[in-house]
Amino acid sequence: MSKHIVIVGLGLIGGSMARALEGFPGYDRIGVDVSEPTLRYALENGVVDQVEQDPVRALTEGDLVFLCMHPRGIVSFLKEHRDHFKPGAMVTDVCGIKGAILEAARVLPDTVSFVGGHPMAGLETSGIQHSLPNMFHRAHYILTPNDQSSPEHIALMEQVARHVGCADVVKTTPEQHDAIIAYTSQMMHIIAVAVCDDENLFQYQGFEGDSFRGCTRVAALDVPLWTQLFSMNRPALCAALEHLEDHLRQYRQAIEAGDCDTLSEKLAYSAARKRKMNRLERESGAVGRNG
Repeated sequence: MSKHIVIVGLGLIGGSMARALEGFPGYDRIGVDVSEPTLRYALENGVVDQVEQDPVRALTEGDLVFLCMHPRGIVSFLKEHRDHFKPGAMVTDVCGIKGAILEAARVLPDTVSFVGGHPMAGLETSGIQHSLPNMFHRAHYILTPNDQSSPEHIALMEQVARHVGCADVVKTTPEQHDAIIAYTSQMMHIIAVAVCDDENLFQYQGFEGDSFRGCTRVAALDVPLWTQLFSMNRPALCAALEHLEDHLRQYRQAIEAGDCDTLSEKLAYSAARKRKMNRLERESGAVGRNG
């Protein structure tokens, strides 16, 4: 008799996770969403095996539950449904922040195991229609286990990561995860939208090079999602932005002063670090598809 994976929230990441989990040994997939068109699309396109609009009914069957909503939605869902999870179930999430989610998961009863998770992949688009079965290929799968995480469920998540095609599993603390994401993802989105705030954006349209397009690719973001991600990771993101402001100021000061020696030294230092990063990335084979 099959066990049940319940995927709550069938957007881009939830839909991609559901697709990627097709054929996961011993489990079938139940999709939960508030949108009837999304549920219909999921069923008609084989994203899941079953659909359910009522989360309570789905949770009573869920042996492995993925929470794939916006972060505040996950916090509210955990509070509202704390007593509806099947005893012995494992609950995880795919959210890009971990501190706030792990804190919210404290409401769960001892009969439920929680493992914080973040498969590091995404696109600048949203919605189930953009979901991909190979979304997580070669990505890092970050886990933030704690005293709510049973060893067998951590092992199950490692099995999930292999099945969906991740390059590896990285275990860390919520604090370290949030610092990493503030630097590698959230700060990049801030740069992209800040560039698009410039009054000359449309005046200069048509003259963009690949560097401009690459820098601003993620600026057309999901506003409600990223508002929550930025605000709920405030300490780590503000620290990352403060460092960025310091480095930008140093470049501006060197250029203003006509100090070519300092400018050249800084450029050479940064270029060498990026080349090293490229080499390490090639050696690790873990790159992902990041939004």
